[in-house]
Amino acid sequence: MKSIKEIINLHLKNDVSVRQISRSLSLPRSTIADYLHRYKSSDLSPDDIQLLDDDSIYKNLFPQKQKATQSKKDIPDFAYIHQELKRKGVTRMLLWEEYREQNPAGYGYTQFCELFKQWNKKVTVSMRQVHKAGEKMFVDYSGLTMGIIDKHTGEVNKAEVFVACLGASGHSFAEASISQKKACFINSHTNAYYYFSGVPAVTIPDNLKSAVTKFDWYEPTINASYQAMAEYYGTVIIPARPHKPKDKAKVELSVKLVQRWILAKLRNRQFFSIHELNQAIRPLVDELNNRKIRLLGKSRREVYEELDKPALQPLPLEKYRYHEFKLCRVNIDYHIQLDKCFYSVPYQLVKKEVEVKYSDYTVKIFHQNKQVAVHNRLHHPGSYSTDKDHMASAHRAYAEWTPSRMVNWGKRFGVNTQILIETILSKKPHPEMGFRSCLGILNTAKGVETDIVEAVSEKVLRLNSYRVSSFRSILKNKTYQKQKPTLAITPQNSHENVRGEDYYTGGGTNA
Repeated sequence: MKSIKEIINLHLKNDVSVRQISRSLSLPRSTIADYLHRYKSSDLSPDDIQLLDDDSIYKNLFPQKQKATQSKKDIPDFAYIHQELKRKGVTRMLLWEEYREQNPAGYGYTQFCELFKQWNKKVTVSMRQVHKAGEKMFVDYSGLTMGIIDKHTGEVNKAEVFVACLGASGHSFAEASISQKKACFINSHTNAYYYFSGVPAVTIPDNLKSAVTKFDWYEPTINASYQAMAEYYGTVIIPARPHKPKDKAKVELSVKLVQRWILAKLRNRQFFSIHELNQAIRPLVDELNNRKIRLLGKSRREVYEELDKPALQPLPLEKYRYHEFKLCRVNIDYHIQLDKCFYSVPYQLVKKEVEVKYSDYTVKIFHQNKQVAVHNRLHHPGSYSTDKDHMASAHRAYAEWTPSRMVNWGKRFGVNTQILIETILSKKPHPEMGFRSCLGILNTAKGVETDIVEAVSEKVLRLNSYRVSSFRSILKNKTYQKQKPTLAITPQNSHENVRGEDYYTGGGTNA
């Protein structure tokens, strides 16, 4: 303290550098730089330095040191201020004015903000970010997995741990899932919204494939299934920027807490299903949210009840059902193929591309953003879902592809191929449903000698196997060349126990 006046005089009068003053007075350069910075930021003039003693100069340069002389009631409640700033429309000026109403002799606005800034530095990085109530939900995966033991094989599979937290309160949610794939990822979001009893305005995920299909620094492409879920709940997806951990610092803290207070506690337990693991996780999540935050004097649940919960958007009446999206091209049989099952669309869309939105229960088909067909989801490979109004049978005059056209095409190869095409068409509920198989056979026959195609068709008919794969297999392996073996039995002598050929061809009678 006794060196303050001397340091300032050396700098002002002799223009001595910080390094030279440090050497002269044997003081750290950081201390000297701090004194000079405080002097330049103060209202003291060079004349004041000459008139005032060291104690007076010190009091002017270090006003915060005098706060101990003030009564405790003049010190602002910075934990309260920190929480109130998360409310929409609340500013530091408003909180300072309320503070001065209760403490007329309290700090001025500048000192009020400076003291709050110093208090705020003691809080974790993620808490220093000001998040408005009900505005954001951050999501991420733990990185640490949990083992799930298969009861039958004893194999240990790794379960992912999904973590979500609200920005204003830090109220957290965690659950295990079998993977980070879209279905699990979106289902975990839905469970988080229901755990929080509301939907935030913005949801902030990391850049995993289940969230972002194409990364762009300014306009990333959101996964269609994920976007559909967001639209259903009325939230906006804004992915965190890659390599910018501060964008999701809130959930990074929650991930650490989940690892420390939940996963670490369960590390020595064995689990045999995801459901069993989640039953163990849920009470520990509640316990985590009920822990007091030392600097705030409240738990995350208390802050959530006070800030986030009233500000969240309401949940819809029904829970979201996961959908996937796929682009399909309509075949000549007016059906699209989805997971080896077939669904009809209006025949006018033959060869056109349609968008399919499907879940475990329904399949909805769109063309140019207009819904053109709805079907119940099929799960047995090879199954057909056909709406009669979609088929060209009812509009034959306008149909480009007809059964007669298929038959005539087969007739070019010969009678056997013609009969094969007719048989395939006759075995379907609607002739158009056989177009795909007929087209596969006729395309396979292109460039093949007519006699060979006829021989293959004859064998397919004889085997009653009308699949395209059978036709291709017979053609590839040339089994159409092998004749059915015959065995002539000629008895060497007559005996009552020896049956002749007529017995097996219908000429004999049972004794």
